[in-house]
Amino acid sequence: MIDFVVIGGGIAGVSAAAHLGPYGSVVLLEMESVLSYHATGRSAAMFRIHYPDPGPRSLARASRRFLENPPPGSTDAPLLTDRGLMRVADEGQMPRLETVGGGTDPSVTGLQLLSGREVTDMVPAMRPERVAGGLYEPTARDLNVAGLHQAFVRIARRHDVEVRTAAAVTAVDRTPGGWTVTAGGVRMECRVLINAAGAWGDHVAAMAGVAPIGLKPFRRTVFMVTGRSEYAHWPMVVDADRRFYFKPDGRQLLCSCAEEVLSAPMDTRPRPEDVARAVESINRATTLGIRSVNSEWTGLRTFAADRELVVGEDPTAPGFFWLVGQGGTGIRTSPAYGALLASQVTGAGLPDELMEAGVNPAMVHPARFRR
Repeated sequence: MIDFVVIGGGIAGVSAAAHLGPYGSVVLLEMESVLSYHATGRSAAMFRIHYPDPGPRSLARASRRFLENPPPGSTDAPLLTDRGLMRVADEGQMPRLETVGGGTDPSVTGLQLLSGREVTDMVPAMRPERVAGGLYEPTARDLNVAGLHQAFVRIARRHDVEVRTAAAVTAVDRTPGGWTVTAGGVRMECRVLINAAGAWGDHVAAMAGVAPIGLKPFRRTVFMVTGRSEYAHWPMVVDADRRFYFKPDGRQLLCSCAEEVLSAPMDTRPRPEDVARAVESINRATTLGIRSVNSEWTGLRTFAADRELVVGEDPTAPGFFWLVGQGGTGIRTSPAYGALLASQVTGAGLPDELMEAGVNPAMVHPARFRR
């Protein structure tokens, strides 16, 4: 019998597999022919500590040590590089920025309220008449998503984790000793099942006879446009009302209208109207004059109803663990929630780095949906 079966080959699944590998036999199942095909492979992640929701904020703090100093041999390049993030606001949006940044101590949060002039000095393409000020987060950094995913895969393989692609799960049944999972036409028995299926998380639960928790996938479209070498030092620029964002990516600019449109779990495709809306918003706020798009893609960001992550054993189904609902924070918090999950599955105490960061397991536990 297999000790742990993990369903889902995105960042959540590979983090779970890497953290569980030292504790027993692990099989990782991915329905696509390659890992990280959906949300993970379409993410443009930034690593930030300052985040409005307490769960992701503490998990991000707990993940920093791994991201800054990944285990030897797990990655060929740094996972984090300096970037900075700046929210920009017109006159009507300024009160919202001031509410977030006005009462903060920059020495603690790193946040800095900037004047309109300071914003345009940092990003000259911003139109002065469209910018009244900004909120700058200098500690935000670019995150190497592919490198992080591969780091977890390498760690997992060192512990002899078996990775099966093109292995869609078609049946899940309870047994006296755990679960029987049918995937890719193969039946396997396991003690513990980890549901890291992202947008398909409720679907996997239903197959297992476990009540769904109400996961909601939302579309997010990103596209690339031609940039210039002088853009390289710019921070990521985000509209205060999230009407758009853009940031340098090599010799291009990565852009989005930051839409959040409810979707069924699916292989999403960009909609021309979303790209056009983003181009219009960015051109209105800047002098970039975007006229053409080099490439575009859409991914799903999946949330629980309260927008907190869901990590833990379902109270109604012993041996069934949820690892879903990462939304837009799943990349940068993955080292911490993988460690949290492993501590729950194995019954070990909460790791020191999670305790020091203030991680509260009850805040993300699925028991909150069973009351």
